Amino acid sequence: MSKPKANILFQLTGSIACYKACAVISKLVQSGCDVKTVCTENALKFIGKSTLEGLTHHAVYVDTFEDRSALEHIELTKWMDLAIICPATANVMNKLAAGVADDFVTTLFLAWDQKKPWLIAPAMNRNMWAHPATVRSVKTLGEWGVRILGTGKGYQACGDVGEGRLLEPEELYLAIRKHL
Repeated sequence: MSKPKANILFQLTGSIACYKACAVISKLVQSGCDVKTVCTENALKFIGKSTLEGLTHHAVYVDTFEDRSALEHIELTKWMDLAIICPATANVMNKLAAGVADDFVTTLFLAWDQKKPWLIAPAMNRNMWAHPATVRSVKTLGEWGVRILGTGKGYQACGDVGEGRLLEPEELYLAIRKHL
């Protein structure tokens, strides 16, 4: 396979599955992609800025109102060839489907140029994945052109077993390449 040369906007939300996202980011950078990361505050409780900066060689975006960030939600959506939210929590997916823009990730979504691929890789407990609000949000986001990558089935961090776990890094990497 030839190496993709693409600008990837990789967004992380508050899930233990952030560790898998780091493996995907590393593989994307190694394959020649330029990756910039945006994190929710909750994502930074699972993974540190230093890890993401070391993997991407770029600063991590968190606060929409940081000194350098006043218009970054617009600039980043112009820069990117593809956006992915990985892992995507039920909270963030439900906010996106409701049009809420109260942090950097959700604000980026409303600034999205819908001609460019926007992927979501959900990661949550099986009950959260099956909740009617999340089911409805998945449907709404799909109708808007968002590509929901689906979930894996198996052991979850809370000890439950079922649908809702983040896909494995290799599956995520291949899905991103497919949509470039």
